[in-house]
Amino acid sequence: MRTVMYTPMAGRPVHSPDQEVHELDHPNLIMESHTRSKAYGIDRDDIPDFSPESPARLAQGLDENKFLLEHAMPVMETLHEQIANTHNMVLLTASNGLVLHSLGDMDFLEKAMQVALVPGVCWSEKSKGTNAIGTALTEELPVTIRGSEHFMHANQFLTCSCAPVFDPYGQIIGALDVTGDQRNFHQHTMALVRMSVQMIENHMFADIFPTAVRIHFHTRSEFLGTLVEGIAVFSHEGRFLSANRSAQFQLGMSFNALKGHTFSSLFDIPISRLHELRGNALTKPQQFVLHNGVSVWCRIKMKPLSLWSDGQAINTAASNPFKPPEAKNYAGMAPAAETGFSPARKVQLSTLHYLNTGDPQVATVIQKLSMVRGRDIPIMILGETGTGKDLLAQAIHGDSDRAGHPFVSVNCASIPETLIESELFGYEEGAFTGAKKKGATGKIQQANGGTLFLDEIGDMPRHLQARLLRVLQDKKVSPLGAGREVEVDVAVICATNKNLKEMIVRGEFREDLYYRLNGLVVRLPALRHRTDFEVVMQKILKSLCENGAQIGISADVMTLFHTHQWPGNFRQLHNLLRTAVVMVGCEGVIQRNHLPDDFLEEHEHVLQAVAQPSPSSAAAPENAMPNMPGDTDGQRLQDVALVAMTKMLQHHKGNVSAAAKALGVSRNTVYRRKEQLPPDVWN
Repeated sequence: MRTVMYTPMAGRPVHSPDQEVHELDHPNLIMESHTRSKAYGIDRDDIPDFSPESPARLAQGLDENKFLLEHAMPVMETLHEQIANTHNMVLLTASNGLVLHSLGDMDFLEKAMQVALVPGVCWSEKSKGTNAIGTALTEELPVTIRGSEHFMHANQFLTCSCAPVFDPYGQIIGALDVTGDQRNFHQHTMALVRMSVQMIENHMFADIFPTAVRIHFHTRSEFLGTLVEGIAVFSHEGRFLSANRSAQFQLGMSFNALKGHTFSSLFDIPISRLHELRGNALTKPQQFVLHNGVSVWCRIKMKPLSLWSDGQAINTAASNPFKPPEAKNYAGMAPAAETGFSPARKVQLSTLHYLNTGDPQVATVIQKLSMVRGRDIPIMILGETGTGKDLLAQAIHGDSDRAGHPFVSVNCASIPETLIESELFGYEEGAFTGAKKKGATGKIQQANGGTLFLDEIGDMPRHLQARLLRVLQDKKVSPLGAGREVEVDVAVICATNKNLKEMIVRGEFREDLYYRLNGLVVRLPALRHRTDFEVVMQKILKSLCENGAQIGISADVMTLFHTHQWPGNFRQLHNLLRTAVVMVGCEGVIQRNHLPDDFLEEHEHVLQAVAQPSPSSAAAPENAMPNMPGDTDGQRLQDVALVAMTKMLQHHKGNVSAAAKALGVSRNTVYRRKEQLPPDVWN
């Protein structure tokens, strides 16, 4: 049953987390969905479309939704166990209706294949007409579609219960569905689906905000730690970051309305009160009074330190190097960075300061950025994927005069080309078929007064580049379907791992837009080229360890890390360490057996290449360094071996015996490569 609370502050109804469509509303919902289905040109007698998305598109969908899959898969397995042998299946979809994964009884899976209810096929309303997945995603509500309520006759043997999954930023990230034979419908199925979705959503909060101030609350203390508890997240200085749907319902405000609030305005006490609590006080429930006078029991979870801090408290949501997919950055989700990055400062301490961990290249970048601070000069950040371009952009915003205003991030590579225009510029009601009621505000307009971060700008479709250029020049944006322009004031930061100048030559990127965006160009070095590797690694470890646990790294593993090429840069390092920390448990030191097998196998290949140089490599110029991109697999392996040897010699200051021992090879093996290594490593 739908429960609705209207508040003047929210501006729109706030629904309880266990809402679903009321029986009286259900016929209207089905009728509206059927009307949309006809408008899409779907015929009720259409034969199911068995053509799935291309393998590459499915692979892209799985990659873009890694964050969702990571948190949903365990819950899906539990849900499947609860409905086993009931002729049902569990499905997980992306926000566009693409089926990502399914589990089910074999007899029903065969029936599902008859209507292409399988991974790789899209079940949006636009593709399949009225169905639980597509309709739940369109209505943004849990929906059950039974038998003949499906628009297409071919699907009417099904009964499906589906609930949308919302990310911690209030955006739909996907949907969870249970589908079965309509003759075996169970009334409790939807309740199981809703509970499973709440589990997924609550787990996301713990992962995205591991060290921010998290308030778990409910009017009854016995409900703390259960699925119905509210979770509200704040930065260390008290700025609102996020809230789950139970929290929104208890607070009586929508996600957008809560963005204008702080911890103090919602819980009626200053955030400093929480920082004063120590030890057991943080583990015991505290009783606070909400802004509406309701008394609630709260359990407070917070860490004083974050990845890039040395005792200073900063916004941990933005400082986490692993953000979904490109740790949003998955399609349809407002990225973590969109909530802003405004560190708790002490007398003008620089946010950029915390990124300066000893590498001279990074220090040069920070120095250049400091010189243009507050000038609203467009900044372009270059670097490989995973080098921290998004983190640097947030730090630039945090150091600017716009720090108190929104930081809005748009990943141009993760949003489908058909949606990026409406995502950027927004749209009015009725601008196109399927548009949300009351329209939607675009990312550019959301960033008004703050900073717009255009990540992977090289992937922006060329026809939108001209529109973006006009917005940047005129400082006005025109939403789709609107006969008006809205003035906007944004600072622009963009990032790319592509060569935009080469794209200009090929006609793939507008030259005028390029020169509008590159007021200051800085390049972040790859992790394998940074001299502060160990400092950064220790900071990541510190952020991953619970309750102040001290986890070390064995000398053997440290050698592996120093010789690895880290093609995924910080994202790869963070994922590896996160897995290792879980594997270590209480042992205290990361050993080889705590590392993933593929990482160890790759290292073994490097050692084999070191010990057995190829004949072609002997002809390499004396001072040449490896050129890894574009080589054959064999040559690339030789290059990796040379880099590993170079690093070890540099690390041990030219001591061949120590370097050979660290690499696990003989001294003669190192000497045989002497002509291929830079001369300065022998000093």
